Amino acid sequence: MTDPKLDEVLNRLDADLPNAIDRLMAFVRIPSISTDPAHDGDVFDAATWLTDQLREVGFAAEIRETEGHPMVVAHSPEDAEKTLLFYGHYDVQPVDPLNLWDNPPFEPRIEDTPDGPIIRGRGTSDDKGQLMTFVEACRAWKAVHGELPRGLTLLFEGEEESGSPSLVPFLEANRDELSQSLALICDTGRAADGRPAIATQLRGLLGEEIVVRGADRDLHSGSFGGLAANPIQILCNALSTLKDENGRITLPDFYDGVEDLSDDLRRDWEALKFDASEFLSRVGLKQPIGEKGRTGLEMVWNQPTAEINGISGGYTGDGFKTVLPAEARAKVSFRLTGTQDPVKIRAAFRDHVARFVPTDCTVEFHEHGGSPAAVMDTSDPAFAAAKQALGEEWDREAVFIGMGGSIPIAGDFKRILGMDTILVGFAKDDDRIHSPNEKYDVESFAKGARSWARILAKLR
Repeated sequence: MTDPKLDEVLNRLDADLPNAIDRLMAFVRIPSISTDPAHDGDVFDAATWLTDQLREVGFAAEIRETEGHPMVVAHSPEDAEKTLLFYGHYDVQPVDPLNLWDNPPFEPRIEDTPDGPIIRGRGTSDDKGQLMTFVEACRAWKAVHGELPRGLTLLFEGEEESGSPSLVPFLEANRDELSQSLALICDTGRAADGRPAIATQLRGLLGEEIVVRGADRDLHSGSFGGLAANPIQILCNALSTLKDENGRITLPDFYDGVEDLSDDLRRDWEALKFDASEFLSRVGLKQPIGEKGRTGLEMVWNQPTAEINGISGGYTGDGFKTVLPAEARAKVSFRLTGTQDPVKIRAAFRDHVARFVPTDCTVEFHEHGGSPAAVMDTSDPAFAAAKQALGEEWDREAVFIGMGGSIPIAGDFKRILGMDTILVGFAKDDDRIHSPNEKYDVESFAKGARSWARILAKLR
């Protein structure tokens, strides 16, 4: 059954696409790099530009100051029932190395490719283009019907690419204003085969830096080797025993809270026909590793990990220097799933390392973040409605997927505001986010806006 009211909005989006692309390119031209203090003014300019756009659409929008970069908060007119919160971020990654860009990163342009036209520039995919798909859907609805489709609250931050230090305090301070029945995020992508997808689980993340110190100076390995403690060897011994011969992580109670796939998710994931060897071939590898007996998607979406991200110590310059180093360092990260507790896992990891450190040596730990996984309750009818809307737009059944990475905000919405999140995005694997020559397909932008119009119509 067609919806005449929706059809008018979709037609408006199609007719206004050239103007929508111009607006996106104007947004991308603002170099809102949140990690670089030299661009603080640009970040504020991006917040101002976005606020002006939202006011044009009909939102009551304002810039809210924080200890860092500002938030942009917008609401539907006060008489509308507010039941949805949409989140995105307007800051972008640095552009280094600049010499690898084919064109200046903040001078966006349309390029024709064998797969269709693309918009090239920093932030086109992550997250300005994605954010603007929702804004353009709202703009078209207001232009056609004179009002927004339903009660909406919009929250856009300017620190996502620099760790979101102001976000949790802002959520906690504005809990009553921001709490709604459901959150929406557009910062993810389509499935690898191009079909639309809703991410329903995100892995959590915790990091630890370990420093092991031995003697009070580097030692001659001929005089002290075999007798004195070697901090690098101590670290290697501890880290090499984090996994057993089957790829299972050995920390006590590590798998508490890890759940097997539901039948529905397993069906959706199997339909993607993920080929782990082909996936690895894109980066010069071919042999999957990890826990035996698990599929490739289980290992990157549903199973926790422990990875050594860096290790250093001793002499690593040109030539050779036969020393026992006084100090060694390593950085280790864990991706978490289900209801794994990052606090307990951090404690178990520290206990594990400490057991390998001799009494006359010392070990220090420095934590780097610790957020649990986010798992959405897909029994909420809104998930089925969004899935149906996506399928109607893309002429392909949408799928529920997991994500190997972490989007802590989804967990923060659950923990602080009590909301589940529907994560819908239109990025592609080859969008080169965080890398030189980032791009966003015009199809992703156009059909993304149409998708949000359909979702909002279903959720009215």
